[in-house]
Amino acid sequence: MSESIDYINYSCYFTVFREGEQFVSYNALSMVISGEMELNDGVHRKIFRKGDVYLVRKNQLLKFLKKPGEEVGFKSLSIRFDDDLLKNKSAEEHFSLPERPKTPAFINVSEAKHLKYFMESLLQYQDLLENKSPELALLKQKEALILLFGHDPSLKNVLYDISDPYKIDLEGFMLKNYHFNVKLDRFAYLTGRSLATFKRDFEKIFGIAPRKWLLEKRLQEAYYLLEKGKKATDIYLDLGFEDLSHFSFVFKKQYGLPPSKLLL
Repeated sequence: MSESIDYINYSCYFTVFREGEQFVSYNALSMVISGEMELNDGVHRKIFRKGDVYLVRKNQLLKFLKKPGEEVGFKSLSIRFDDDLLKNKSAEEHFSLPERPKTPAFINVSEAKHLKYFMESLLQYQDLLENKSPELALLKQKEALILLFGHDPSLKNVLYDISDPYKIDLEGFMLKNYHFNVKLDRFAYLTGRSLATFKRDFEKIFGIAPRKWLLEKRLQEAYYLLEKGKKATDIYLDLGFEDLSHFSFVFKKQYGLPPSKLLL
């Protein structure tokens, strides 16, 4: 169950849940109410538990794993910050971005107790927010920004950076992020290219179409991990495959045997 309340979102899951699309298109402040949230941006991995608060950055590749507790479901509360709000706040402060920040896709702010108290207080407004009170939602968004910047003024460099990604090294980016389950237009956008330019540049670099390269790269990694004793059920999602049956089918087509046979 997930109920969207303008830009304040309350989520609840009673089974383990992974996001299918692993592209973050918004900035958000979140708190785990119960259960666990595991985040992995390909470099940094962290598990957040009850009471932990974290900031998720826009235009990032990020894997989510929501785990319920033994006796309770997974519950979380999130505030999304839309671009118009951030643009207006930035203009009000005459803010000038010194340079684009190089930080993980998520930032742990659990040490800021006042942010935890603030997020907990939002639970008291749940009925109002569920009834679509835009004035209250906007007020709480602004309050969250004030508290965030009070905790760490450098977070303005993160949240006020709302421009589109600039053109970056495509080869290095793809070698680092091939295992994320996103569409080609997401990869193109994150490397600062149109889809057509992305495909053209990709084939110049790798000598192969991006879809074919992604499949082969993921299968090569799968073969390596299976040889190391990993199970197909433990790796297929982490390598960007949407379901086990499709992974088994393409693996057998590529290597002539199903993944389970490689373990024998």
